[in-house]
Amino acid sequence: MTNTTPWSRRHFLQRGTAFASLAGTAPIFLQQTAQGVCTPLGAMTSSIAGVPQDRVFVVVQLGGGNDGLNTVVPFGLDAYYRARPNLAVGQPGATNGALRLPVRGADGLGLHPEFEGMRSLMDDGLAAIVQGTGYPNPNRSHFSSMDIWHSADPGGRSEGWLGRYFDNTCSGTPDPQASVALGRTSPLALEGRRSRPVQFETPDLYRWLGEDIDDDLKQAYKTVPGDPDQAQDTLAFLRRTALDAQVSSAQVRKAASLSPLATFPGGNLSDQLRMVAAMIRSGLPTRVYYVTLGGFDTHANQAGQHGRLLRQVGDSLKAFQDDLKAQGNDGRVLTMVFSEFGRRVAQNGSGGTDHGTAAPLYLIGPMVRPGVHGRHPDLVNLDDGDLRYTTDFRQVYASVLEDWLKTDSMPVLRHRFQKINVIS
Repeated sequence: MTNTTPWSRRHFLQRGTAFASLAGTAPIFLQQTAQGVCTPLGAMTSSIAGVPQDRVFVVVQLGGGNDGLNTVVPFGLDAYYRARPNLAVGQPGATNGALRLPVRGADGLGLHPEFEGMRSLMDDGLAAIVQGTGYPNPNRSHFSSMDIWHSADPGGRSEGWLGRYFDNTCSGTPDPQASVALGRTSPLALEGRRSRPVQFETPDLYRWLGEDIDDDLKQAYKTVPGDPDQAQDTLAFLRRTALDAQVSSAQVRKAASLSPLATFPGGNLSDQLRMVAAMIRSGLPTRVYYVTLGGFDTHANQAGQHGRLLRQVGDSLKAFQDDLKAQGNDGRVLTMVFSEFGRRVAQNGSGGTDHGTAAPLYLIGPMVRPGVHGRHPDLVNLDDGDLRYTTDFRQVYASVLEDWLKTDSMPVLRHRFQKINVIS
């Protein structure tokens, strides 16, 4: 049979990239051809037994190195006040003193007074703190340490742990919405060998441009030969992927336009979580969302800046959880909050703290076992002025993968890490 379409594979590929995001950071729909984004097993079909189809994982990254000691305050330790005579948060009951945590494992611990949103979540039994998360031979470089957290490998690796999750649970069906990252750059954590996230800064920048730029292109996608159900046909794959991208951009923008069901406080993180809540509410098939807030590199004048950041984080997380509950989706969504490292124990001469090591990690949702998990690092037995980690962060990842995403953590983390009993 003679093919009458004038569109060759090369022509299609050259002109097909016209739907790229205005921001120049579009997901890689056509660049990987038949090795494109894949649907995780069970995400789109009920025929896969044992894999939850409706569970969502939200990652909140606090960029810059959040000061864990002034976030989860060890007010019961004299060493804390000796190390930070001008920067330590006061005792509970004092003006601007720490907020007590009447939960399991929180003796002598409180929260920064501006972290009221997290305190409320803990009071409601919806949040857990994992103490002293870190890794062996800690790296104090922002970029290197963040890469270690993203790749789950202190030796460094070119793909991320969640990207490997999608790679290892790939059913072979292109899905441009499997993971979504909000922000200017795509996080390494979501980058796999075959899987790539949808990434955009605002929904308006995530637009299908094929119809706007080239009328012929629109017709081309409709006339590309091949059966779209046959994954081995490259042109069929491209046709299916292009149409999926067009539908995806429209669905994301429509979802993000929904009015929130809770009062969000405003600010960068609040806006991102409001969009995530709307996308979850709209029923998108996305399994993982990734949001980021920077500004935690508090070398100088830390007190006011850190308090403002914690207020935004806590209030935004509380509003996000309230919105999910109003939707009836709170039981579907687990949220994890982390930073690439903590700060040094002692304050510096500029009213701030320098790059450190271990710090708390937070898990939020009705499926978590609330309270404080793990041992608080020793403030006396230090490693050259830094805290010694008590929980390997990959233990948390193993718990998320196996207890929430219901997948074997070994192919993703490449080692077997002891899980933490933090997800029911």
